[in-house]
Amino acid sequence: MKSVFAFSTLLALASAAVVPERQVRPAVTAYDGYKVFRVAVKNQVNKVSKIIEQLELETWKAPKAPGALADIVVPPSKVAEFEAAVAGMEVTTMHEDLAASIEEESNFSAYAVGSANATWFNSYHSYNDHLQFLRDLQATYPTRSAIVTSGNSNEGRPITGIHFWGSSGKGKKPAVIFHSTVHAREWITTMVNEYLAFNLLTKYDTDAEIKSFVDKYDFYVFPVVNPDGFVFTQTNTRLWRKNRQSNTGSTCIGRDINRNWNFQWSVTGGASTNPCAEDYKGRAASDAPETTNLANFIRSVKSSQGLKLFIDWHAYSQLFMTPYGYSCTARAAKHTELVSLAAGAASAIQAVYGTRFTSGPICSTIYKATGSSVDWANDVGGSEYTFTAELRDTGANGFVLPASQIVPSGVETWAGLRYLLLNMK
Repeated sequence: MKSVFAFSTLLALASAAVVPERQVRPAVTAYDGYKVFRVAVKNQVNKVSKIIEQLELETWKAPKAPGALADIVVPPSKVAEFEAAVAGMEVTTMHEDLAASIEEESNFSAYAVGSANATWFNSYHSYNDHLQFLRDLQATYPTRSAIVTSGNSNEGRPITGIHFWGSSGKGKKPAVIFHSTVHAREWITTMVNEYLAFNLLTKYDTDAEIKSFVDKYDFYVFPVVNPDGFVFTQTNTRLWRKNRQSNTGSTCIGRDINRNWNFQWSVTGGASTNPCAEDYKGRAASDAPETTNLANFIRSVKSSQGLKLFIDWHAYSQLFMTPYGYSCTARAAKHTELVSLAAGAASAIQAVYGTRFTSGPICSTIYKATGSSVDWANDVGGSEYTFTAELRDTGANGFVLPASQIVPSGVETWAGLRYLLLNMK
């Protein structure tokens, strides 16, 4: 774990040495008076679901099964009615004042062009600053990295990433591909994915183990694969999830691009056919531009150099998962090895700060999910090893995770990734 703690120390020193100017992002949809509650569903799935439906409430976690936890967003006009409806149930408050939590999270650090250093991880950032950070990081290592794009989003934004390689040169080794911010509101995933890229690039010349990883694989890191949705969370509605694609015959916007991949898309029960639902699968498989373009990029990489590892980073729940999402009984060809590696990664994560991750197949660990990137990458994209993770936390903050947890989340996630890179065959 030497490299983990050495990098953590570097970040702490950098944070102490530089106190960046603060800037606040543009105003967003007001959440004044909103609260977020967690309800222990126990054996009352139908009752909790009915409360959500009747009060037309937004959920961060839906009451999908007995024993589940439902995280529910309640506007001020419905707080009293909600509290009366759940009287006698086990209820905790995640956010007493959601607006205040969002305001605290959204105090972005000013970013100076050319300063791709460890202070970046002191706060969250605007979309344009994320693009500049990648450009600056690449410019710092011009002979070992390149900016790449995986096509454009629905609104025409390039899906931008960074590709870096080791001593053998560009495109000579099997690839590792990381996606994050698939769901727009999962800001911690953007930062953690960039943390992994930063760690691998900046320590290549000083850490023999990291050098061995980068010499062995080409890395493609895409911090924001849903740029339209991500921008919308920063300029309008912080808790937006889907892309921003219109839907014929409906005023509701967006597809869940992690229910839109062309593998087991038509299986029922793992996504919604309602355009207004947050897990809307689309009218047809891969009818979201983002999904089509990301799939084409993966195919191209697989064809030209091979694909060793694909990970789709999400939040929140603290899970490290394997295929499949579409079925709780089907087993991937490498099921036993994948499950073992996921368990090892979870243990490595816990060894850093004690953060507990649960591991196992998607369907049985979190819920059924059809048309997912992980199932597609495993069976169609041809990734030799395929995982998805739900990062911090388990519900104390949910999607609105304080910036103070960026570095710890990055450090422990690196430990999990390090385990995979050391133990994949």
